[in-house]
Amino acid sequence: MRKLATFTIAVLAYSLTSTAQTKIPIDEAGKHIGETVTICSKVFGGRYVDNSATKPTLLNLGAAYPNHKLTLLINNDDRKNFTGKPEDDYTGKNVCVTGRVIDYKGKPEIVITKPQEIQIQSGGSSEVPEIRVKDFFWFEN
Repeated sequence: MRKLATFTIAVLAYSLTSTAQTKIPIDEAGKHIGETVTICSKVFGGRYVDNSATKPTLLNLGAAYPNHKLTLLINNDDRKNFTGKPEDDYTGKNVCVTGRVIDYKGKPEIVITKPQEIQIQSGGSSEVPEIRVKDFFWFEN
């Protein structure tokens, strides 16, 4: 029975680590171009560029534009997936976003298509809680 429990825990721990996204600090976003990562930071501002042909929504993380460290891009076709105005709804909030980092004119950017890809953090924390394998050991040896 003990061997079965240990084996089950090992399989669970492996599956958690193999499917989890890589959590990185916002300052390292540019080092992870092409990778899918999770980044947590404050949204310092946003803008719906309605005078542009493509009408993107841009959210600036890490600092205000032009010193931002990461841009979140919501294409105009995807804006309908969000209730309200993302440029207003997320500004001033600590968020965690998961997506593929791309390079846009020398700055890291993540394209988001739906609200599930950007999570507002409660309690003001911009850190993703870590799940440790030892948290799953609810029995003694």
